[in-house]
Amino acid sequence: MQKAANIHWHTTAITKEDRQKLNDHKSVVIWFTGLSGSGKSTLANAVERRLYDLGKRSYVLDGDNIRHGLNRDLGFSPDDRKENIRRIGEVSKLFVDGGSIVLTAFISPYKEDRQVVRELLQPDEFLEVFVKCSINECENRDPKGLYKKARNGEIKEFTGISAPYEEPSNPDLVVETDKLTIEECVEKVIEKLKKYFII
Repeated sequence: MQKAANIHWHTTAITKEDRQKLNDHKSVVIWFTGLSGSGKSTLANAVERRLYDLGKRSYVLDGDNIRHGLNRDLGFSPDDRKENIRRIGEVSKLFVDGGSIVLTAFISPYKEDRQVVRELLQPDEFLEVFVKCSINECENRDPKGLYKKARNGEIKEFTGISAPYEEPSNPDLVVETDKLTIEECVEKVIEKLKKYFII
């Protein structure tokens, strides 16, 4: 990748800490990772609704939505998946600098790529949430009909079928969406944010 020359980072007049103080909460990336159909987007949006009700400033970055704009030039090859997550990591870092709680809902199948994002941030600014759900249940849900297409060979390099998913080795939180209600999953995330003094 070609790097731009003669560029310099400009320090802003208002700091991240200033924004956090104004918002009355810390900023953090809540990184939801899991198979397609595991409930990442559903959970991220439900957590954001709870945060909104609590008066906290947040934003959901959803995999499909990002691919409509910022990452519309990327496919699903391993290299494109890596670049997809790299860009999301950089955008997430900007949200954290802006004092927000950013909730990302991306399959992000590779441990290495998730670690790259973690290392962009301060140790207390990245919360990895493994949205655990059996592949059988994900296929039963199949809200977009993607598993069926993957099984029929219509989609190449589909995570969990023809492409790997590397489960987190040591996530900050595991929520089992095939065993818990959405409300119970949300509560687990909110409890973790309180435990870490983010909210």
